[in-house]
Amino acid sequence: MARVAGQVDEAKTQAILDAALVLFAEKGALASMEAIARRAGVSRQTLYNRFPSKVDIGQALASRRAQALTEPLRTGGEPRAVLAGYAEGLLHKMRGDTGPDALRGVALMSPTAPELAEAVYRAGPAEGLRQLSAWLSEQDRTGRLTVPDPDAAAEMYAGMIMGHGHLRMILNLEHPPFDVQARANETAERFIRAFTPA
Repeated sequence: MARVAGQVDEAKTQAILDAALVLFAEKGALASMEAIARRAGVSRQTLYNRFPSKVDIGQALASRRAQALTEPLRTGGEPRAVLAGYAEGLLHKMRGDTGPDALRGVALMSPTAPELAEAVYRAGPAEGLRQLSAWLSEQDRTGRLTVPDPDAAAEMYAGMIMGHGHLRMILNLEHPPFDVQARANETAERFIRAFTPA
């Protein structure tokens, strides 16, 4: 079926983002718009129509990642299951189980492209924390958990999940073997214990 004039071909947008993800992970700031277009199989005009700059691509990638990682927060499940699901997603991402991660490339380019690093952080990790904080605030409001400072608790939980794994990911070091589901469940259980209403 032919597209309506002005309608965006979503498959091309996803191809651009997938190509940028690989190239940012491999080359950081050296990934060019032309290389992204070539890898995605689209014209430069198509690329620039959708994403005028690498900052726009970085924001879209980070937003896509944040939406995927925070999906458990929108399930309406009980707190332990929601927190375990959130942890499992972060752990799979940290280990690289879900494909290449551009965060290492962004970390490498941050001194030379601070606007890109900030855009990626705000649209991705910061947005994920914001959504987790909002979810924790709702759990506090309904009495399921007692979370007097949801922002601090969100950062604490992310830190509990990632531990030093985040550093290993950025430094491209191998992770020691671990069972993702078991670790996610244990982390959620310990967090729940800390914030269970008295």
